[in-house]
Amino acid sequence: MLKSYSSRREFLKKSGLIGMGGLAMQLIPLKLDGTGFSEDELRLEENSGTFVLDPLPYEYDALEPYIDRQTMEIHHGKHHQGYVNNLNRLVGENKIEASLESLLKNVSSYPTGIRNNGGGHWNHTFFWKMMSGKVESQPGGMIAEAIDSSFGSMDKFKNAFNDAASKRFGSGWAWLIRTAEGKLEITSTPNQDNPLMDVAETKGVPILGVDVWEHAYYLKYQNRRGDYLQAWWNVVNWNQVAANLMAAENMK
Repeated sequence: MLKSYSSRREFLKKSGLIGMGGLAMQLIPLKLDGTGFSEDELRLEENSGTFVLDPLPYEYDALEPYIDRQTMEIHHGKHHQGYVNNLNRLVGENKIEASLESLLKNVSSYPTGIRNNGGGHWNHTFFWKMMSGKVESQPGGMIAEAIDSSFGSMDKFKNAFNDAASKRFGSGWAWLIRTAEGKLEITSTPNQDNPLMDVAETKGVPILGVDVWEHAYYLKYQNRRGDYLQAWWNVVNWNQVAANLMAAENMK
């Protein structure tokens, strides 16, 4: 079963967490023989450590036709679960006891795998809540006012946000953040970094975020990242975005 690998270090080498600059190129855990774990074997690890994968707040097909069911099943059940499993192994191996937020704020002090998998876990947990199959296409209230004030109009904001997401080379994320000075800014991060990390070029509290790793859209949109981004606005949960902004404004 899961103890078939002879050491955690060998497992990390096999799954790509050691080497290649520490980047977590293999998102789904592999056995030493290169084969994947079965569904039953993966479930043995689920909720077995400090960090757990929560269920989606909606059904896998709730975002169709904009994001298909199969993409959501693989993205949530395989990729996100892989980050959680790997993160639990790494914190156990390194005897780390800290909240996820604390790990991110001090991520430069930890092994690279913590940065990749801790970021992957936080980013995806945030991302799922950013979407819903039952939302208004345009925001209102405080979030609409804040966006208009900061960017001129909703259309200008979306164009700038899509531009940041489109220009993120390779894999990564685009974010709307609230900075320490109380300003709304658009930024992007590589891989599974986010603006909460002490290594982030632009730091702030995420208000909205979109995943532009290919696994987030390739089954439906292939290499057409721009089409994915245009479609994604149809499932943005603006109520959650407004709640995020309110929470950020209440932080000291």
